[in-house]
Amino acid sequence: MSAPTVVRADSTDQGYWLDLWNYRELLQILAWRDISVRYKQTIIGVSWALIRPLLTMIILSVVFGALAKLPSDGAAPYSLLVLSGILPWGFFSSALADASNSLISGENAKLLNKVYFPRLIMPLAAIVVSLVDFAISCSLLVILMVWYKFVPGWEIVFLPLFLLLAFFLSLGVGAWVSALNVKYRDFRYVIPFMLQVGLYISPVGFSSSIVPDNWRLLYSINPLVGIIDGFRWCLFGSQTHLYVPGVFASVTVTFGLTWLGIRKFRDIEKRFADLI
Repeated sequence: MSAPTVVRADSTDQGYWLDLWNYRELLQILAWRDISVRYKQTIIGVSWALIRPLLTMIILSVVFGALAKLPSDGAAPYSLLVLSGILPWGFFSSALADASNSLISGENAKLLNKVYFPRLIMPLAAIVVSLVDFAISCSLLVILMVWYKFVPGWEIVFLPLFLLLAFFLSLGVGAWVSALNVKYRDFRYVIPFMLQVGLYISPVGFSSSIVPDNWRLLYSINPLVGIIDGFRWCLFGSQTHLYVPGVFASVTVTFGLTWLGIRKFRDIEKRFADLI
């Protein structure tokens, strides 16, 4: 009789990332399951991915554009400026909210105690679902650009780089917060508040050019500033000003948070079975 096969976690960094690659099919299964659950038994289905950014765009356009009379930094119309900020912000906020609860929600929590796999797959799957929502929401941007007869320039080729930056930011912060949620269950109540504040301190409904020059670099410590500014530059090109030092600051902070978030996740991951 042959000896049973025992699957153990590889404690080395190289082995962990190799395991993550070997379990990529599990990532696909979890992501597809979450997509199915999100739109199951809904009246309008995936249209929710269009309705949410559309309503947010209308509200912010009225508040910041019509009432506050904030400038659009040369990018016209104002609603297009707002939507170009809502899309990366919406992806990040949705990814963070879903990833933060990915380890303690329903079937995922039960799965943690049954079989070994790199636990980072769970917040990763939540981020992939948000990426699908982002792709659907981008059709709203295309429709609006056609409506206003707006054609982006050559800068559009750099858009995937800023999306990748938003992905890494979501992964780093989402992984860290998901691990903290396992250790401190009341931490999940902090996330909605943080996201609500983040919507107003990030240049979603306005252009970051309204920030005084002597405060721009400090303001760019918020990594979403450089990401949103980058999105707008890719779409509007020379019609909007790209604050390059702010983009470098956002890149630095993003990869710093990604490294720190994954490191903290792996430290707490070793005790997940005892904490769940």
